[in-house]
Amino acid sequence: MLAIFKRDFKAYFTSPIGYIYLGSYILVLNLIFYFFNALGGSSSLSGVFSFMLLVMMFLTPILTMRVFSEEYKQKTDQLLFTSPVKLSGIVMGKYLSSLGVFVCLLVLSLLWPFTISIFGVNNMAEVAGNYIAILALGAAYIAMGVFISSLTENQVIAAVGSLGLFVALYILEQVSTLFYESGAMPVIVMRFLRFLSIFGRFDGITRGVFAVDDIVYFLSVTAVFLFLTVRGLEKRRWS
Repeated sequence: MLAIFKRDFKAYFTSPIGYIYLGSYILVLNLIFYFFNALGGSSSLSGVFSFMLLVMMFLTPILTMRVFSEEYKQKTDQLLFTSPVKLSGIVMGKYLSSLGVFVCLLVLSLLWPFTISIFGVNNMAEVAGNYIAILALGAAYIAMGVFISSLTENQVIAAVGSLGLFVALYILEQVSTLFYESGAMPVIVMRFLRFLSIFGRFDGITRGVFAVDDIVYFLSVTAVFLFLTVRGLEKRRWS
């Protein structure tokens, strides 16, 4: 697993993918930080983190689209399947390499609260809550993207499929919120939709409300998609 992690993590920075992903994120979010905080004179980073959530929907597919699709395209997947590493180890190695690039992004973004601390006062609960929420949601998104990538050898299809899934979850959140506020659906249905809502739990953490069930939810979503990836690879190996 460690060898796969090192190989894939290094591959992100020996190809344009890693630089495009990090560069696009930093460019867009630095502009948001400049307009919201520097020009607006605000010490709250909530606007930047909210926009980061939207950017994540569109850029995470770039990070995950090649995880397995590239292996299929280059016909190197059979080398992976016949290696002494278990399929679960292969999936975890690849997943952690993508997550590692995402963590690099979060480390780079620490410049924002550092800058605020120099010229103003940070709300540490808000900052900590947002970073934990972004990390939890990013981990879940990456697991979803890895699963979609394991289904096809076409990187474009993998990227579009991941984006479609993320957008569908976002629409589900908007629909569930609309029906919840209007009371237009049975209570049990509304509660079920709210239970499935990723973004509702995300908002709770960003406000500094660290509910154990929210963290368990994100971990469960991540585990489910990684498990599905392993099962899909097992079926592909013996087909």
